[in-house]
Amino acid sequence: MKDIQRVTFKNGVKCYAFGSFDEIIDFVSDKKGILVAINAEKILHATDQTRGIINRNIGYSDGIGAVMALKKHGCKDAVKMPGCELWLKIVERLASQGKSFYLIGSKLEVIDETVTKLKVDYPDVNIVGYRNGYIKTDEEKQALITEIVDKKPDVVFVAMGSPKQELLMEEMLERHAAIYQGLGGSFDVYTGHVERAPKWWVDHNLEFAYRLVKQPSRIKRQIHLVRFLALVKLGRV
Repeated sequence: MKDIQRVTFKNGVKCYAFGSFDEIIDFVSDKKGILVAINAEKILHATDQTRGIINRNIGYSDGIGAVMALKKHGCKDAVKMPGCELWLKIVERLASQGKSFYLIGSKLEVIDETVTKLKVDYPDVNIVGYRNGYIKTDEEKQALITEIVDKKPDVVFVAMGSPKQELLMEEMLERHAAIYQGLGGSFDVYTGHVERAPKWWVDHNLEFAYRLVKQPSRIKRQIHLVRFLALVKLGRV
């Protein structure tokens, strides 16, 4: 398997420079572990906790800001791999190989719709279990981890938001080696409960601009993106 370069940014955040969806799926299939999405905001506002989560696991470039930072460090083949696309690439490829899946996250009606839609879109998919993302007690969490250990899924998707989803996946990984990916709101996007930017905006790396048009209150977050890109240009990331 091809060696994948791992860049350490100046604030200590580490990100792998994957050049395609196939590369990242090959990598995590071989090593097992937790895929953690990295974007400009996560790099710029890294805390000791979030930096540790990223660096203990497999950070990948979820946003164009992270890609630009990787390219500035000489990784010319690095590409953007949105998590809301990556998980479906994983399903598409590994379902055909007979791998099993477990899904956690979102509201009950959304996770129900997600499972139903996956079975239509990917007839070979083997979903061995799923549940909503509202884990209210330690007893519930331990019961979930026990079920993961018992059912031994090859892939576990957790859509609960960061860093909650990553901390849960780390506890699971200690008990059961698998491919794990945190998905944030991807189940809601997949089932149409949340609208993603149209393809043209995504293909031209303008998804952030579309979100700003639809939700002007995001302006403060987008100012941070502009600041980040300026720092990249100056070689300070």
